[in-house]
Amino acid sequence: MKAITNTCRTLRPLLLATALFSASGWLAVQAEDLNQAVGKGVYELAVSPKDNALFVATAQNSSGDGGTVFRLDPATLAVQQSINTELKSFGAAINPQTNVLYIGNTVNGSVTAIDASSGKVLNTLVLDSRKRSETVRPLQPRQVAVDAKTNRVYITGLGPQSVVWVVDGSTLKLVSTIPNTGKMGTGLAVDSDAQKVYVTNGDGELVTINARTNAIEKKQKIDGDKEHFFLNIALDTRGQRAFLTDSKQAQVLVVDLRNQQVIQRIDVPESLAVLFNGDRDELYVTHRKAGEVSIIDASSYKVKRTVKTPALPNSLALSADGKVLYVSVKQPGSRKAPPKNPDSVMRIAL
Repeated sequence: MKAITNTCRTLRPLLLATALFSASGWLAVQAEDLNQAVGKGVYELAVSPKDNALFVATAQNSSGDGGTVFRLDPATLAVQQSINTELKSFGAAINPQTNVLYIGNTVNGSVTAIDASSGKVLNTLVLDSRKRSETVRPLQPRQVAVDAKTNRVYITGLGPQSVVWVVDGSTLKLVSTIPNTGKMGTGLAVDSDAQKVYVTNGDGELVTINARTNAIEKKQKIDGDKEHFFLNIALDTRGQRAFLTDSKQAQVLVVDLRNQQVIQRIDVPESLAVLFNGDRDELYVTHRKAGEVSIIDASSYKVKRTVKTPALPNSLALSADGKVLYVSVKQPGSRKAPPKNPDSVMRIAL
């Protein structure tokens, strides 16, 4: 597999200097924030501290098939490099020590490794090779997380009974498949020091995996008196807290990882992505339907600031210094009526 690298300087960042109302009623972001059109099918983001670069995975490319991973200038959001991949790109995570970027190929049941410095595609691993049919539904890779200490890559495989694939980050060989992580086990987070991996699912469960044995230690239903579909999870490893986003309830749950008890319910709109910033003790959450991002004080659990987005906020990434938040923003559309305009990436100064 060969990466096709093109330098593109035609896209320029759009500085929104004043608050404007669009025809759809969205409020523009504050003056210090940027919103840059990137391409169609934008999904996950990853930051390379070594190269001071922001990467965004997209499910489309100019040649038709496959996808593109864009390298953006983290300050201006200008496209610095386009890395075309043979498979569509969705999930994204990076090992900051090896500077290898891992891309989840959801519809192809695979994961791809890319050298973040050169943009060279290193290898691709097929995780579920079964062909889709009326009776067979291959598991679909969704979330990707990296343990930089062990150089292990963890990938959630979604299905009626989901799995977590454990992959060697150096060789891109499958180490283990951890079964039975629940219905639509979407959320994924790694606590490297504690050697734990956490998964959330559509059954409202928090699944704890021992990273030494690659086995489930505990599967606990959280807040069982309510219906939950926990989409994503972020960790405060020092405080042993988990933050769970929910598509069924208008709140983010804060859970004590030591006993799986709910500490706090943060009242916000139905949420998707979540990210914890330990340096600032802040929590960031995207609300796709509401078209906004919440910046939350992680001590008081109060919303400090709400940022309106030009369309549908999706995924999050944090700059290496913890002072800038990046958000992928998708345009509304469907298969029958796909969006005409490209998706974008926002830069929010914290």
